[in-house]
Order: sequence, then C-alpha cells, then structure tokens
Amino acid sequence: MTRPTELDVPTLVWHDPSLSPAVSLHRLDLATIDALARGDLAAARVSSGLTLDPHLVADGSRGVWRVRSTQIAEHAAHAPWITRALVLGGDVVGKAGFHGPPEPGTGMVEVGYSVAPERRRQGLGRAALRLMRAVAEHAPDARVLRATVSPGNVASRNLVLSEGLVEVGEQWDDEDGLEIVYEARLG
Repeated sequence: MTRPTELDVPTLVWHDPSLSPAVSLHRLDLATIDALARGDLAAARVSSGLTLDPHLVADGSRGVWRVRSTQIAEHAAHAPWITRALVLGGDVVGKAGFHGPPEPGTGMVEVGYSVAPERRRQGLGRAALRLMRAVAEHAPDARVLRATVSPGNVASRNLVLSEGLVEVGEQWDDEDGLEIVYEARLG
C-alpha cells in the first residue's frame, strides 16, 4: 500500500493485491458535491471529470452530499476529510470518507462508505475501509476509528468486525435510525 503522507491530496490510493487496478478515493470539489446533492448527475460528471455512478444520486446518497455541502460551507478546513468518490480503475464504484476531522479531545474519526449495488461483494468496501484506516493512522490528532452500522446491515457489520473494530454501544440517528457503534484504537 502507498501510505498517504497528507490527507489534503486529490487522490488517495490503496494497492490491494486482490484488486486490480488499485482502489482510490478522489476528492470532489464543492461544485460536484452541490450537483450531487441536487441529484444533478450530469452536472456532477462535468465538474468532476469522472464518470459518476447513478448510485451517488440515489435518495440515501443525496442526503450525504447535502450534509457535506453545508459542512464545507461552514468549515472549509473539513473538505479534505469528507466523502470522496470511490474509484476502481476509471470506474466510480461508490463513495467513502470521514464525517469530518478528528474530534477535539477524543481524536475520534468516523468513517462512512457505500458501494454501488452492482459492485458489492467484490472487496471494494474492505479496500475503502482499509484506506481510510491508513489515512487515520497517519493523522496526528486521530486516535479512534469509528463506524456506525444499521443492525440489519449484516455485510457491513461483518466487514467492520473482520477489520478489528469492536461494538461499543448504539445510537439513534435522525436520518438512519438505530445504529450500532463500532470502534478501534489507532496507532
């Protein structure tokens, strides 16, 4: 794996021998994020220069982009941390990133990821999670990696458990409902 030295690079790459070509996370500009939030896939494709998957403007995804657009408007320094396009070769196969920079005091960073339905069960979620963990491991203020998973999402639960995160509790999310909280210490 190529170890990222700075989060503020346009593309972070994960080299997993089982995936060829490599999986990468491409940073999206505000114009692209705003277009995705509106559900305007054509405009998002133009502004990003990527062939974005329709999964990125599905109902569940649009809410994520709205939150991230507002987040960047209010805290421009969060932009390097937030959701990016998940790319395999030249194909955008989903989205992955952090909810924001490490929380002051706890150093917690929460991950989020989603793979297009037709590309699931191919190791792409695992590659995204490993890439985000590697990024967090090299961020000086990050000490805890968190993932929250709906109780019915067995595949995601099994993924986070297999990657060393452990259940630490549950929470209620106004948009997603009940979530199980999983964490792992970094470093």
